[in-house]
Amino acid sequence: MVCDTVCWLLHSKPLRGCVLRAFVPGWLVMWCVPGLAMAGVVWRGDFETGDRSQYSRAQMVNADRLQVVTTPVAEGKYALKATVHQGDDPINASGNRNELVYISNEPVGSEYYYRWKVMFANDFPSVDTWQLFTQWHHDGCCGSPPVEFYVKGEEIRLSLPGTNEIPWRTRLTRGVWHEFILHAKWSSDPKVGFVELWHNKELVLPKRGAMTMYSGQRNYLKLGLYRSDTVKPVGVVYHDGFIQATALSDVLEPEPMDAGTPMDAGSPVDAGSPMDAGSPEDAGSVDPDPVDAGGAEEPGPRPEADAGTPAWDAGTEPGPNVPPPGGISSDEGVAAQSGCSSTGGPVAAFALLGLMGLAGYRRRRRS
Repeated sequence: MVCDTVCWLLHSKPLRGCVLRAFVPGWLVMWCVPGLAMAGVVWRGDFETGDRSQYSRAQMVNADRLQVVTTPVAEGKYALKATVHQGDDPINASGNRNELVYISNEPVGSEYYYRWKVMFANDFPSVDTWQLFTQWHHDGCCGSPPVEFYVKGEEIRLSLPGTNEIPWRTRLTRGVWHEFILHAKWSSDPKVGFVELWHNKELVLPKRGAMTMYSGQRNYLKLGLYRSDTVKPVGVVYHDGFIQATALSDVLEPEPMDAGTPMDAGSPVDAGSPMDAGSPEDAGSVDPDPVDAGGAEEPGPRPEADAGTPAWDAGTEPGPNVPPPGGISSDEGVAAQSGCSSTGGPVAAFALLGLMGLAGYRRRRRS
């Protein structure tokens, strides 16, 4: 509130990131500093705490399956290394997995931007079946999650199982960081809900209507690695930099400062044509080789108690599927809270003190 209050006094309206830098008698010297007040950031899951504490819980057979590591990293100091061996089944459900869970419970009709980075190990298995690395799962018992990112063969795919769509896919490249930005509005009505996707800073899927929730159910985030139990080789995926915000500007990385014109290092070497970031698929297209989600799973043992965690995770396979029966929880959720970033607090407080000092200066001039 301090940062916006100072800017309101100066401009008659709040300007995010605006701070008073200094004052000269009779003049205000100020400018807006982007990023000091990240009012649109809702949650970070970037592992910069050095552990998994940003997440609600872990589904893993051993702690070494979900390790916070210092190399490789995409940004900051830490990233997550998710490893799956054949037979890893921590919740006694379908497939093998080791995943982190964040109970986000986005309210119906809410709209957010999500950015995160993923790297597939150089020996990541190439198999003609599903290997899921990020999903927005429903809190119901059965059916595929409404929004999921997975690998099949040599492709990375975004799938919307409730509408039998795979609206985007691209070639799998190992050993490099893939950056994703998903813009989603959460609704069971495809005339209200939508998705929009950037991959490696390129808009690869323009905004399009989609059923992003199942009626009467909420979504929650899962990331790590979850795959068919038929896959035998060990799989390793790295995750980093997850952030959820209400504006695109809040999830974009700041542009590096211009250090001046670089010296001519000679003619560049042709590195070949750039990788195709993938093209949007036809809105109504169906995966020519869909993953069979199968029937409803038996729930099996309940996971360990965790406040706010769904009663159990059926762990159904990804891919086109009939939406599950709705109605196990209300559509109402707790609205995400946001405010001035703590990084802007001291500077903004100093700005307010400077403004108060200026007022005293003017009173002394009149006396």
